[in-house]
Amino acid sequence: MTLIDFIKDYPDEASCHAKFKEYREHIGVVCPKCGSASHYWKRDKECYECKQCKYRQGLKTNTVLHKSKLPYRYWFIAMHLLTGTKKSFSVKEVQRQLGHNRYHPIWHMMHKLRDAMGKRDGEYVLAGRIELDEGYFSTETSNQDKDKPLKRGRGSQRESKVIVMAESEYVESPKAGQKPRRVGYLKMKVIDNLKSDTINEQVQTLAGRATEIDTDDSSSYVDLKNFVPKHNAQVIPKQKAGEVLP
Repeated sequence: MTLIDFIKDYPDEASCHAKFKEYREHIGVVCPKCGSASHYWKRDKECYECKQCKYRQGLKTNTVLHKSKLPYRYWFIAMHLLTGTKKSFSVKEVQRQLGHNRYHPIWHMMHKLRDAMGKRDGEYVLAGRIELDEGYFSTETSNQDKDKPLKRGRGSQRESKVIVMAESEYVESPKAGQKPRRVGYLKMKVIDNLKSDTINEQVQTLAGRATEIDTDDSSSYVDLKNFVPKHNAQVIPKQKAGEVLP
C-alpha cells in the first residue's frame, strides 16, 4: 500500500477504529472467562459483552493494542511505516513523525509491533520449491575475542554464519533483464556451525513443506534428500551463483 492509498483509506481516527473493529470481529471475539464466541457490541461502553456470561471486554483487550491509550491511528501509521517500506524506522523517528511528546509510549508500541511481527514470521513454514545457501554477515567481536588472533574464512570471529532459504518459483517467459525465478517468503537464521545435522534441523523446522530444494554441492546438504522429496545439488562456480540460485 502506498502512502497516498494509506491516507485515502485511513484519513482519521474514526476510520482506523472502524477498521480495527471490523478486523477483530472477522478474526472472532472470544470471551476470556467462559470461552464463548457470541457477543453483543455495546456502543455506549465501547466494549463487547458476552451473551453467555455477560463478561465485558474492550475492543483492544487481548490484542497487540491491549492497555494502550494511544490513538488507533498511531498504531495504523506505525504498522504502515514498519511494513510498507524497506527502510527501518527508529522509535525516535516514529515519535517525530507522529508528533508525540513522550518517548516511552511510542517505544512500547513499536516493541509490541515488532514482537508480533517476529512471532508471525516464526509461524510461517516455507513451502514448494526452495533455494538454500549459507551466508556470512559481519559481526562485532567481544572484548574477550579481541585479545585472540582472528581466524580467516568460515571460522572467523568477525562473521556470523546464517542459513538463508527462499521460496523460488519459475517465471514463465521472463522479460529481458528479469530473473528466471520469482522469490516468495524468506527465512534467515543465525546458526552455530554448518554441520549437516544443524542444517537438517533448520530445514525441517523452517521449510517443512518444501517439495524441492536447490543447493550447491556442499557436504552440509548431503542428507536433505532423506526428508525433502527432491534435492537438486550441483557444483556452482562463484560467477554462476546468481543464475543457479538467483
